[in-house]
Amino acid sequence: MSVETRLYRNELAQIGALHRSVPCQCPPEVLLQGKPTFKNYFKAKSDFVRQPIPQNGLEGLWKRLLQEDNPIVIFNPYGGMMGKISESAIPFPHRKGILFKVMYVTSWGDQTKGSDAKHIDWIRSLYDYMASYVSKSPREAYVNYRDLDLGVNKNGTTFRQASVWGAKYFKNNFKRLVQVKAKVDPDNFFRHEQSIPLLPKSKKKGGSRKSHHG
Repeated sequence: MSVETRLYRNELAQIGALHRSVPCQCPPEVLLQGKPTFKNYFKAKSDFVRQPIPQNGLEGLWKRLLQEDNPIVIFNPYGGMMGKISESAIPFPHRKGILFKVMYVTSWGDQTKGSDAKHIDWIRSLYDYMASYVSKSPREAYVNYRDLDLGVNKNGTTFRQASVWGAKYFKNNFKRLVQVKAKVDPDNFFRHEQSIPLLPKSKKKGGSRKSHHG
């Protein structure tokens, strides 16, 4: 095979990959504009499973998947080295005893009134259904699938409030992460809806008082 033939084949492969990366109705030139000409929306949630899901549980899951337009459920198996590392070794705590992680996703492209609520309501209902078959106390979640349904930071968010989602993502490591946050980012410069919060500043005790004598 000549060099020219190999280069031509490579170009064809790149063009094919390019067309697969954008919707078929869009020309490849849209990538040069820096902004997509189409919009896609999605909502994701997650779970960790410690016990096999029984057949009736899976049948209920399949039934609910058929009710949605573009549902996705991904099962990521755990075990092996994942289970040999201590929960406290690094912030990621989902280790020994986890059979698999579940990711639930729904996506939609239309912007008609009420379309968002329809899909979001569906995935929340699916999440509620799966509660009986997944981890508990806390119901663990994967931090990279950030789920704002679990709670969000607001002005004055307390450690107790943030612990609601912090425990799901990090379990007992959450307290240590808060301590690290206080040392490396005391001004809370790095923050988002579910970032590690700061501990409330302790009030000074035994402050001096001026005495007044008659």
